[in-house]
Amino acid sequence: MDDLGIARERFVEKDLTLCIVKHQKVLFESHSRGISGFLRAIDELGERLSGASAADKIVGKAVALLSIHAKIKALYACVLSSKAMELLKPEGIRVEWNEIVESILNQCEPVPCPFETVAASITDPEEAYKKLKALQDSLKPHR
Repeated sequence: MDDLGIARERFVEKDLTLCIVKHQKVLFESHSRGISGFLRAIDELGERLSGASAADKIVGKAVALLSIHAKIKALYACVLSSKAMELLKPEGIRVEWNEIVESILNQCEPVPCPFETVAASITDPEEAYKKLKALQDSLKPHR
């Protein structure tokens, strides 16, 4: 089984929201909602993500940009937005999905996800990482 197959299998078996595999070894797993798991994987693993395969619950433009930034080579999504597909295919990233949708909505109400709103006007993956990370940090509860 290839890395994407392993990531997908563990993703389903363990009811994860994100699983990243490289050279048949699991690098990262998460039950976090939204893109926080992917951002954490980038922060923790950095360049080790290059060439890895990922299985993610929901992949919109924001996660697609993060995948390009991290140099992910293959990606499975339960739900994939058409905007994400438009970004991933030209980059040579292998993409598999269960369902394709026009846009990714917020978890609590039928409006665009705030991360998708930020990502909408961004084309540079490095800029996307910085702005999405800043948005995530701004949404964390203050102690």
